[in-house]
Amino acid sequence: MPQILVDHSAELAFDRTALADEVHRAITEVIDTTVADCKTLFRPAAHHRVGDGTTGEALVLVEVKILAGRSAEQRAELTARVLAALRARIEEPAALGVQVTELDRDTYRVVHHPGH
Repeated sequence: MPQILVDHSAELAFDRTALADEVHRAITEVIDTTVADCKTLFRPAAHHRVGDGTTGEALVLVEVKILAGRSAEQRAELTARVLAALRARIEEPAALGVQVTELDRDTYRVVHHPGH
């Protein structure tokens, strides 16, 4: 169920597998889900700009989508844990943003399509 979308500067070097593994573990420790249910998508952006562009900072924006009904404290804890994971893995100057959003339980669906 949790969907993790990581938009980042294309040239940014970091261990995506280790980041995904740490974020998946953090999610299971904060909300009731399993690592097998977590899905992470990394989306490198060819172009980015932070402020007026003079700092040269890279950019990483993470959105963690979880089913609605978790407390504000759980969402804040998850935000803090993901931000800490980013700080531990990103070695160059970067603007880091994390947002935990809720998916509507009545309308969200995911299936594992076997293909044809």
